[in-house]
Amino acid sequence: MSIIEQVNRRRTFAIISHPDAGKTTMTEKLLLFGNIIREAGTVKGKKTGKFATSDWMEIEKKRGISVTSSVMSFPYKDFYVNILDTPGHDDFSEDTYRTLTAVDSVVMIIDSTKGVEPQTIKLFKVCRMRGIPIFTFINKLDREGKDPLELLSEIEEVLGIESYPMNWPVGMGKSFQGLIDRHNDQFIRFLGDEREQIESLDELRKSGDTAIEAVFDELELLDEAGNEFSEERVMKGELTPVFFGSALANFGIRTFFDTFISYASPPKPRKTDKGLVNPDSETFTGYIFKIQANMNPAHRDRIAFLRICSGKFTRGMSVRLTRTNKTINLNQTQQFLASSRETVDEAYAGDIIGIYDPNMYQIGDTLTAGKEEIHYQELPQFPPELFRKVRVKNVMKSKQFKKGIEQLVQEGALQLFRQESNDDIILGAVGQLQFEVFEYRMKAEYNVEVEFTSLGERIPRWLSEVPKDLRLFDSRSLLAKDRFGRFVVLFENDFTYRYFKEKNKDIELIDLFEENDYKSV
Repeated sequence: MSIIEQVNRRRTFAIISHPDAGKTTMTEKLLLFGNIIREAGTVKGKKTGKFATSDWMEIEKKRGISVTSSVMSFPYKDFYVNILDTPGHDDFSEDTYRTLTAVDSVVMIIDSTKGVEPQTIKLFKVCRMRGIPIFTFINKLDREGKDPLELLSEIEEVLGIESYPMNWPVGMGKSFQGLIDRHNDQFIRFLGDEREQIESLDELRKSGDTAIEAVFDELELLDEAGNEFSEERVMKGELTPVFFGSALANFGIRTFFDTFISYASPPKPRKTDKGLVNPDSETFTGYIFKIQANMNPAHRDRIAFLRICSGKFTRGMSVRLTRTNKTINLNQTQQFLASSRETVDEAYAGDIIGIYDPNMYQIGDTLTAGKEEIHYQELPQFPPELFRKVRVKNVMKSKQFKKGIEQLVQEGALQLFRQESNDDIILGAVGQLQFEVFEYRMKAEYNVEVEFTSLGERIPRWLSEVPKDLRLFDSRSLLAKDRFGRFVVLFENDFTYRYFKEKNKDIELIDLFEENDYKSV
């Protein structure tokens, strides 16, 4: 196949949702269709003894949540699929936001019993800002939930995007009979136990069931007053196709996936500081959107996740890291099924590959096989809101402590600071759960126990130059350095910040995140 043919068969997408909406369960079912797994795990690992393939960290299995984005790549029919399963929990939204820069379309899962939830709104806004096509799956139809028309109205009013239902439920919960497939003009009857049966709509109409007559009245209303389907508007992120079904019951999932994959966007041109780069360009380029330490605890390795943006990757090829202008041979390269990996010899634009990281890469780095100096748009950074001092319990473990801090901070979920007066280590995070994961991983992966001292919420502001009088700073306006050696003041609250600013007008205080599009999300 030519490069353009390979690119056009790529489908790289993320699955997003509020926690517990069924995101990881949906991912498992898609892996079943791809013949990647024989039996779907669930996030309810404690009860079933099975764990979701996409939840590979030990803490994910124990707590039944996704705390890091995972990648699963496999062929399906005429396509090659890259699924990115993202954390739903708000404390890990930073990892999710960065992951969304690496996809070409998104599947948004909504719990039919709860409707549009807060984290869904946040993630949706990020997708809209990036113009990513959004496909909606309304889950848990086998439970009693909100009225389907009410759910559509909620999507349009709360999220501000027009919707087009590709199928329509007949009943709900105990009275759920199946789905009318508007796209393929057929009825899919729900038989339970992951069984279904295709029937004609004419047969359904003749049933004489008053509930079914009411459903056809709703469909007539949608035909007359609803939005028209437009593939062009879907690709622009202006219209979301909506599918109903049940991931847990594996009902409506295959029809959804087949339809989704036929409409989902192939890799698109990507922005660099030198303009757009087309995916079918002959020159290999890509950027690193995620770094993960200790995916294989036995080897204590670090893997950088690379989104290929153009050209063809061949194992062993030489590329240039544009930040340092260093030439690298990409010999140790892998593709993923969550934590399972296999060596990849070639890949194309749209693919996500893992490259061994000898502590060389940073999130946002650009790799290119070309001579032109290009940089892909920087990935978003987020202001930490919670701050804690951290120290090792056993000073004999200081070496492992230092290594663990260094490696886990480079993954991007935590930000590292050192207090200027005494060199104490301070960690900043978006959410409380990130500290818990850090503590767990330090113990599990580095055999180091840590203890925290909370500094509460702080407002970070950077300094343009070294302050002359260090006596200006105290516990309420803590002076520190970030891991790049830049001075930063951690203000106790907004009052302290404004008071300091008023009293020290000659000191320039910089908000590194003030121009960040993601700040308002």
